[in-house]
Amino acid sequence: MLLKLTGGTVYDPAHGIDGQVMDIYVRDGRIVDRPREGERIDQEYDLTGKVVMAGAIDMHTHIGGGKVNIARTLLPEDHRGDPVDHTELTRAGCGHVAPSTLTTGYRYAEMGYTAGFEPAVLPLNARQAHLEMGDTPIIDKGGYVMLGNDDLFLRMLAAQKDQNAINDYVAWIIHATQAMGIKVVNAGGISAFKFNQRMLDLDEKNAYYQVTPRQVLKTLARAVYELGVPHPLHVHGNNLGVPGNVETTLNTIAGVEGYPLHLTHIQFHSYGTEGDRKFSSGAARIAEAINRNKHVSADVGQILFGQTVTASGDNMSQFRNAGHAHPDKWICMDIECDAGCGVVPFKYKDQNFVNALQWAIGLEIFLLVEDPWRIFLTTDHPNGAPFTSYPHLIRLLMDKTFRNEIFSRIHPDAQKMSTLASIDREYSLYEIAIMTRAGAARLVGLHDRGHLGVGAAADITVYTDDPDREKMFAKPDYVFKDGELVVRNGKVVKVTWGATHAVKPEFDRGIEKEIAKYFDTYHTVKMDHVKVTEQHIAEDGRNHVIVQACKGRRERTA
Repeated sequence: MLLKLTGGTVYDPAHGIDGQVMDIYVRDGRIVDRPREGERIDQEYDLTGKVVMAGAIDMHTHIGGGKVNIARTLLPEDHRGDPVDHTELTRAGCGHVAPSTLTTGYRYAEMGYTAGFEPAVLPLNARQAHLEMGDTPIIDKGGYVMLGNDDLFLRMLAAQKDQNAINDYVAWIIHATQAMGIKVVNAGGISAFKFNQRMLDLDEKNAYYQVTPRQVLKTLARAVYELGVPHPLHVHGNNLGVPGNVETTLNTIAGVEGYPLHLTHIQFHSYGTEGDRKFSSGAARIAEAINRNKHVSADVGQILFGQTVTASGDNMSQFRNAGHAHPDKWICMDIECDAGCGVVPFKYKDQNFVNALQWAIGLEIFLLVEDPWRIFLTTDHPNGAPFTSYPHLIRLLMDKTFRNEIFSRIHPDAQKMSTLASIDREYSLYEIAIMTRAGAARLVGLHDRGHLGVGAAADITVYTDDPDREKMFAKPDYVFKDGELVVRNGKVVKVTWGATHAVKPEFDRGIEKEIAKYFDTYHTVKMDHVKVTEQHIAEDGRNHVIVQACKGRRERTA
């Protein structure tokens, strides 16, 4: 079947197309060249005056895994407060801050998103995470697997194992868990928490393993680089939420010594200690560091005001924040002593000084980082806000008048501590397309997504251009997933099942002997229990795995 999308105004930054009127052709789920003259067009959509972009990609969103289910279990009031009715096309669902799998897929698609990536897949829980993501309709999925607090890695580091062996272990974990990359959360800190350490700065040693976060970060960043994994090491830094952590973040950038690095939810790691309240914005310093260090990218983790729930592998920070829970309940858990998890409900308030300044800090970072290819639109769903708030966030970035209006209503002391009102920058549609499409695809390693070139998957979103950007991005006219129309006028019209994306870096299979011996000695499960096969992901026939290419194993450095 040949599909023609006629006369839309296209924004495709991967090919330098900035508001060009053009036609797009789709055959068998892929974008194709203009057909031969006289070839039959099976279906045509007139997109005159419409804005056309590739399907949006959320490169950091908590949509699968143990902590997400714990958040759902903890908040029955969230289920009751936002039910989704069963229709002829969609099944019933629920939840606003922690929506069910079905609701998650529908709502992402209805905003024009066609892919979302879970940033914290625990190796021992990877199968459950994939099954949960596989139950999320329409959008493509994938995950970054957590290392840096697991016992085997820390033992290897403490024993000063050869980098080759560590690289092989990292690659094995990526294969075993069907992951797209490596995530480190509070490097060494989750482990240190179990030995009664309540803080762990970059050069402070884990009490048991006697290794520092700096060693963990550099070793993992080097491993990811040398294995040729497209997505750089995904770093949730130490000292999340702690005043003064801007210094830790800047030292983290320096500490990886030039290896590619992605700093996630950077807003939570950009705090100074100036002022009477000893809490201030470090956004300008962070933005300057990102602008200067071309090997560094970041997503913001913007907070937006209202009720949400924080769900994180960083049990150290969640334990510290439990006293702020709203409503007053929280959970901390562990699996096989190999990681951690804390779930704390939270309500951000515009008249709370800290929350108001957090809001301003995130926007400052967005607007001060110069290169939209290296800064990404996230709320760290649901930690900063639910993903359904993205249209509102886009309007804040694109409309200075609207942004300043909201700014004028936040806590007055936070206004005095922020430079936000003096920043004139407004994002363009082209820059939004970079952050949410082309740049996100390139960062994650999706070679056939995020753009509208020939050969790309036909994930396409069509909007009515509207000066109210929140209205525009909340309700696309059309969303095509793999060439099929799945959303019309902001409502699901067809339910499909997206693919799971993974990478497969090369490694020496001999590492399995050491891994198997470790599991037999220390774990209650066997090594093979960790392995997630393509058959596990596709067992119900709805999902399949797409293996994205690595860059090839790079020459090891001394």
